Amino acid sequence: MRSYLTIKENRQFQRAYRRGKSFVSQGLVTYIVKNNSNNLQIGITTSKKIGKAVQRNRCRRIIREAFYKISPMVKDGYDIVFVARAKTVYLKSTDIYIAMENHLQQANALKK
Repeated sequence: MRSYLTIKENRQFQRAYRRGKSFVSQGLVTYIVKNNSNNLQIGITTSKKIGKAVQRNRCRRIIREAFYKISPMVKDGYDIVFVARAKTVYLKSTDIYIAMENHLQQANALKK
């Protein structure tokens, strides 16, 4: 398992939203911005538009599992924020994995 840091502070999320490049698919939005360190940092957000707490927690689990599978291929030095969308509740982690892989390839954040 590859280690990464978790984004917890609002200012880090806001930095990714403002300065980061965004990639959109039906179940996931990804914001990627380079950071000043060699650490990989990720954050996951789900809004109340998704549903009640059970659905929001499921979305976070699905996104976390998809990232767990792809994390060995991601380059260091990025802040990545994943935002769940309304359809995320109905998708499997493999669907999110495919979307995540496409987003990270477009951002040139995957190792060769």
